[in-house]
Amino acid sequence: MSSIRELASRVGEEVGISPWVEIGQERIDTFARAIEDFQWIHVDPARARETPFGGTIAHGFLTLSLLSHLSELTFSFSDRRMGINYGLNRVRFTSPVPSGSRVRARFTLAKYEPLEAQGVQVTWNVALEIEGSDKPALVAEWIGRHYYA
Repeated sequence: MSSIRELASRVGEEVGISPWVEIGQERIDTFARAIEDFQWIHVDPARARETPFGGTIAHGFLTLSLLSHLSELTFSFSDRRMGINYGLNRVRFTSPVPSGSRVRARFTLAKYEPLEAQGVQVTWNVALEIEGSDKPALVAEWIGRHYYA
């Protein structure tokens, strides 16, 4: 898909699936430092081995924050001059993401709404999958605004 305006005909469809991205311990530790959340289940591999998870797990907000990156890996719109994250209507962290896991996002277009000033607001139903798992790490209704030339 080359144009943001082409999305108008895709409401209700799965429009893209991102490539797999690894969530390693280094990424988890970097995120912990960035947000100052050093809860041991995320950053203490020795202690976390004693949990039902068998090791550290990613912060839920780390997995959520990857949606922007995963969408950029999935979509390229030649006519988009700017995109902004407008928010979320609903987010659920449905399964932990163990350190070393790979995740990818499935994007289903729920709404496409034209905006003034050459733009559109899109609402995505997103499922972040964990490789080898039947249950997603998160499901979200994510809203973005895109402006075109």
